[in-house]
Amino acid sequence: MESLLGSLFSAIGVLLPFDFAEPLFMKRAILAMLFVAPAAAAVGVPLVHFRMAFFSDAIGHSAFTGVAIGVLLGVHPLLTMVAFGLFVAWAIVLVKGRTELSSDTVIGVFFSTVIALGVAVISAQKGLTRNLQAYLYGDLLAISEVELLWMGILLLAVFAYLLLAFNKIMLVGIHEGFAKSMGVPVRALEISFALVVALVVTTAIRAVGILLVTALLVVPAAAARNVARGAASAFWAAAVIAVASGLFGIAASYYLDTATGATVVLVAAAFFVVTALGREMFRR
Repeated sequence: MESLLGSLFSAIGVLLPFDFAEPLFMKRAILAMLFVAPAAAAVGVPLVHFRMAFFSDAIGHSAFTGVAIGVLLGVHPLLTMVAFGLFVAWAIVLVKGRTELSSDTVIGVFFSTVIALGVAVISAQKGLTRNLQAYLYGDLLAISEVELLWMGILLLAVFAYLLLAFNKIMLVGIHEGFAKSMGVPVRALEISFALVVALVVTTAIRAVGILLVTALLVVPAAAARNVARGAASAFWAAAVIAVASGLFGIAASYYLDTATGATVVLVAAAFFVVTALGREMFRR
């Protein structure tokens, strides 16, 4: 693992011969963003296309409760955060499939419930708030090599999953009944996609924090939708915009001395504004 990361760090030094990329912790941050940002943007494309951004928000805020439970039980918060996020994602899809309620209503119920549970846990344990700061705001500059390895594996897994299932996911979103008639295992696909989103969200929280994690999924995907002509092109455009936002955001945060995760999201928002204005000018 050390030799692989060492090679990647060396490549970053060659490709980015700038002051901000010289420290080792900045190389870790850059590599982490190169892994996390495109994975988040890729799963964000179906979420934006089918107006399900609220889903990622619910998963992100479930991490708040997962971290609190981990600290309370003396278990590593990253483990409980991921486990609780996966549980909430699975439960949302399960309940949505067994009721006649709309997706927004089901997600809203879970969103409110997990936030209330998290607040209840924190209020019962004084001093617990201090342990949540890194997860609320993210700590991209403190990413460890083990976390980098996990992020790299997740990126490969997410792209492999989406390359195999992307068309089916889009078909289910367009017309569930037609997808079933075409032999698509709708419920299994919905559950698997929800679990993938949960994994990406809970991993991205380490980089940008609970408060901004939804933006990392939604904003590059929304910017890509402004310029892409179809879902497939939006998939790749979102990944490119996410990578560019990550690199420019890290560089800007270094020179401006601002929070790294927030700066990355602001750069992604700038891409959205530029693409939206460009689309409007093209229409005229």
